[in-house]
Amino acid sequence: MFPEENLLPISALQHYIYCPRQCALIHLEQAWAENRFTAEGRVLHKNTHEGRDESRPGVRITRGLPVRSLELGLSGQCDVVEFHKDGGVIAVEYKRGKPKAHRADEVQLCAQALCLEEMLGLSKGAISIGFLFYGKTCRRTEVMFDTNLRCLTQDTAKHVHTMFAAEKTPMVEYEKKRCSACSLIEICEPKAMRLARGAKAWFEQELNRTMKEGS
Repeated sequence: MFPEENLLPISALQHYIYCPRQCALIHLEQAWAENRFTAEGRVLHKNTHEGRDESRPGVRITRGLPVRSLELGLSGQCDVVEFHKDGGVIAVEYKRGKPKAHRADEVQLCAQALCLEEMLGLSKGAISIGFLFYGKTCRRTEVMFDTNLRCLTQDTAKHVHTMFAAEKTPMVEYEKKRCSACSLIEICEPKAMRLARGAKAWFEQELNRTMKEGS
């Protein structure tokens, strides 16, 4: 169990899956830069959280619900949580874009479900599904919280805690499509970092060769 003061933001898991270096820059180095994508996402979340809680036939809808898990060492806020009359609990996370090839959004949503299970005293696995609402498609995508996703979420939480404990920002791993969409590209400078690392490796290789030839 983690003490309250050591809880990490659920959003860090999403950032870590997308790019460990991005996660460290945001959460360890407190670096941030906004682009069109992050601005649109911020506005979408702001509008969602500012909406009123409401009741509909058979369901109570709560917005901006704070959640945490002492077991995983996480805390955050759910965009929307639906409490159904039959006992079902469903978290809905809002995203500005569209479904992605990686599982970063799914891990973030699953972490919210794990927090809800712990806070509500539910058995593990009691919350079986959630939804990602994408602004570009204007529709919900169902996410099944199966064993694989739950394990990925738990493992990612452990990796993020390990990174925070080490207080070390990972080296850059340049990937054109991912890096070009990142708002931190000018802070991270992935191309320059990659070239510098390559030059350092070449220098060390040449130095070792020269030393061997001279011995």
